[in-house]
Amino acid sequence: MPGHDDEIFCAQAADALAGLPGVEAVSLGGSRAAGTARPGSDWDFAVYYRGGGFRPDSLRGLGWPGDIFPVGGWGGGVFNGGAWLRAGDRSVDVHYRDLDDVGHQLAEARAGRFRIERLQFHLAGVPTYIVAAELALHRVLRGDLPRPRYPAALRASAPARWQQDAQSTLSYARAAHVPRGNLTGTAGAIATAACQTAHAVLAGRGQWITNEKTLLERAGLRGTDTILAGLTPEPGHLAQAVDAAAAMLQASLK
Repeated sequence: MPGHDDEIFCAQAADALAGLPGVEAVSLGGSRAAGTARPGSDWDFAVYYRGGGFRPDSLRGLGWPGDIFPVGGWGGGVFNGGAWLRAGDRSVDVHYRDLDDVGHQLAEARAGRFRIERLQFHLAGVPTYIVAAELALHRVLRGDLPRPRYPAALRASAPARWQQDAQSTLSYARAAHVPRGNLTGTAGAIATAACQTAHAVLAGRGQWITNEKTLLERAGLRGTDTILAGLTPEPGHLAQAVDAAAAMLQASLK
């Protein structure tokens, strides 16, 4: 349960962020919104704006030191930038969310369409419907935001795409890494394929997720750890690991 001081900080931070030029809404995500925060967990806020009305430099006026990136500073795509700040002894992440893009991605998700974009710290990348997942899972602090349910069209289309990616990842590992005794490449491919399959499992259930921290647990694929434990560069051993992973991942989809 959040402490009184945390609730005070959350309200003060929400007011400060909502008061920035161009910001129309503020939400709280991550473990703080889910009620699973540990001592020292980050505070993950999202600021929602429209078009060019928001200027990241305005965050400096909050007096929170740290790194402030421009819009598009994280490579573009749905994760179009953010800031890593310190508010006293609290770590604060602020993500930028353009409401025009959010509305477009939500409409795409409702039609069963999405892309998978590369993003640092995400083995399988992130689906563009992550912004819809945030709307569904975040705690809205200021302003009004939609609260989408998992679209039936997305539940029908996403599992096959993720499953195909997982199969391709393992097939490449089998052909390119295993014969060379490439342990790192094989292990990386198995881990990536497990995350891709986990996305397929959760999509099939119609369950939102916004990161990979609990992805394997929620999909019942923590057994990947056992497959990777003690892996050696001997090609026969690597082949056995890829085959075991393929069998486990396929079974999870039934």
